[in-house]
Amino acid sequence: MSYEVRAVHRSARMGVDKARRVLTLIRGRSVNAALDELRHDTHRASKAVYKVLASAVANALQNPSVRPNRLVVSKTFAQDGPPMPGGMRVRPGPQGRAMPIKRRTCHIHVHVADPEATDPRQGDAGGEE
Repeated sequence: MSYEVRAVHRSARMGVDKARRVLTLIRGRSVNAALDELRHDTHRASKAVYKVLASAVANALQNPSVRPNRLVVSKTFAQDGPPMPGGMRVRPGPQGRAMPIKRRTCHIHVHVADPEATDPRQGDAGGEE
């Protein structure tokens, strides 16, 4: 049985496609390799993804049976967030029209798992009688 925890960054100030590009780099890798990859990556989204991954690792280490060197990035995904607040911004469009500026956000989700750890919330689930 594996133990999985997650961390989420809501309303990150970037487009969802830019975050997904970085998330595909770390999916399925060990946490140490993923953190090292993000530390040296030049994409703008890598800084935000690094912080979310570090938070997920910190969440996982709250369980005493989790070992940091066994952690693996199990799932990563990004979803569209709400548009940025602050009123309507416009830019010139064709034939004198005004085109809105879409200031996009996204939600970044990172799940890490330890395949050998036990979940402390389950208690002793052994079948001894």
